[in-house]
Amino acid sequence: MADRLETLKRKLGTLESSALSVQQCREAALTMISDTVPFAAACCTSVDPVTLLSTGSSTDDVIEAIHHQLFAYEYGHGHEDYNSYEHLIHAPLPAASLSAATEGILSRSGRFREVLAPAGFGDELRVVLLSEGACWGYLTLFRRTGEPAFREEERLILAAIAPGLAKSIKNVALKPSSSNITAKAKESGILILTDSLELSSSNASGAHWLAELRKLERIDTERLPRPLRAVCSRALGQSREYAASTQMNAAKVCLLMPDGLYLAIEATKLENPYGLVQLAVTMLPAKPADILPLITYAYALTAREYEVTERIIKGFSTKEMVQSLHISAYTVQDHLKSIFVKMGVNSRRELLWELVSKHS
Repeated sequence: MADRLETLKRKLGTLESSALSVQQCREAALTMISDTVPFAAACCTSVDPVTLLSTGSSTDDVIEAIHHQLFAYEYGHGHEDYNSYEHLIHAPLPAASLSAATEGILSRSGRFREVLAPAGFGDELRVVLLSEGACWGYLTLFRRTGEPAFREEERLILAAIAPGLAKSIKNVALKPSSSNITAKAKESGILILTDSLELSSSNASGAHWLAELRKLERIDTERLPRPLRAVCSRALGQSREYAASTQMNAAKVCLLMPDGLYLAIEATKLENPYGLVQLAVTMLPAKPADILPLITYAYALTAREYEVTERIIKGFSTKEMVQSLHISAYTVQDHLKSIFVKMGVNSRRELLWELVSKHS
């Protein structure tokens, strides 16, 4: 096991330095993993570390056919089941098989009964991709009905490679590519979808961003891009009275487009007095307030460093930060030095360029 694991780690370690898009990075990772942990189908998903919603997935066609059902189970209301990704983030080991969780009785799982079994699948092995405490993706492997269940050794292998793969996906996802996508529209895009996630109407900018997201994921015009599917699935799972109390509960993602522009995507559930449910999706260039939480996870800023950075964006002086944070000027400078080192900048001006000007 040790030799196979080290070989796989070395292969995966080359992803970050390769000139790959995040889509290509995920696909290459699945190919490398298949040589060590065999599977019949797989899904590798990048997520927004703030809301844990998908910013894009690489799947087999057979999984693509049931992907919307898997989304509903993960993000929808009333679908609690074994090995949720959010639960695995906090588990001692961030990897688990469905067979082990159900003690070999897969039918205990609603996801198995209603989604996997009808599609011809048996066991499922999930791992969350954590880097420095933040989640950057999910990896799920599937085996067909009648094939052997995933072994404990295979679970340990995936848990061991997860941090390195998470780091690669994070760095590739946050690095603008040289793609020929030209997402230059700055206006807010609006889409109206039905509760079955069918497009009802849009404005011109909404149609533009929808096309760019499909181009980014290399999917056809009939499919809804994963980031849209994710925010819509979460919004549908929220009741009329529900109000997101934390960023993690928001039906929102922020992702870096290939031209270096961060795009904020948010879904809102609409209900009329007669019970008609629709979804309003807005897509627009992200504001600094949208980008900062993502940057915080990307550079592993502490809670206090986040507060200092937030005030820099707002134009606070050192004196004003001292007053608002109730800390000394020396402590402010210490936090600034740490922030500069983590983000690879040398001044407040460079920090503002990184957070405000560079990606807007």
